[in-house]
Amino acid sequence: MSKNIVSVSTRAFEEKIGLFVSSLEIPYKDISRYCLAFIHRSVLNENIIHTIESNERLEFLGDAVLELISTELLFHTYPQKPEWELTDIRSALVRGKNLASIGLRLSLQDYVLVSKGELLAWGNANPYIVANTFEAFLGAIYLDLGYTEARSFVEKYVFSTLGEILDKALHVDPKSHLQEISQEKYLVTPTYEVLTETGSDHNKSYTVGAYIGVTRVGKGSGSSKKKAQQEAAENALSWEAIWAKTIKV
Repeated sequence: MSKNIVSVSTRAFEEKIGLFVSSLEIPYKDISRYCLAFIHRSVLNENIIHTIESNERLEFLGDAVLELISTELLFHTYPQKPEWELTDIRSALVRGKNLASIGLRLSLQDYVLVSKGELLAWGNANPYIVANTFEAFLGAIYLDLGYTEARSFVEKYVFSTLGEILDKALHVDPKSHLQEISQEKYLVTPTYEVLTETGSDHNKSYTVGAYIGVTRVGKGSGSSKKKAQQEAAENALSWEAIWAKTIKV
């Protein structure tokens, strides 16, 4: 049995999170797990809340739980699809952009605690922070209530986005798609450049620009260069109608 890690500075935060979790019809047992899910690492050195840990470990767990549940649901939903196609669909389901969109719809940004500096720089609605908080929240559900409740949550909020993903072909690898467009229209291969790199060695965050020739056509962030490149390519595809008029190769 693990210890309660979070000791909130006021009862109000605990009550606020409790009301939020209840509004999602999640029959929680230990509210401290859910409180921890909303503690961004930036607050650890500020006197905002009494805690010895951020939500990063819960995020790590939630990421694995999400991938397992998504894999199981796809495996049983599409018995005829080959492994490579299921992998592409799963990647679109668990992609940070999709999780951030879901998290914003659930208003996770209204509950996550970030430092004053982070709030001024990005705000707690930073998609990267919201996506990570979503994974941490799922990790809290899994720890508190087990696999079945976590599966129900994923099915209700994540798997329900599958129709839009398939309709808009969002499961098609964005880097490959961008490369096809670039080579067909401009006869060049897209390149990617790291714009910023933050965090410690074991917890880095990258922001990457996608370029066609000298024109930056997209920007994305992620916990690895690969994830950041994928998001940059995806964003480039979303704004093709605009940058296509300004390309210089």
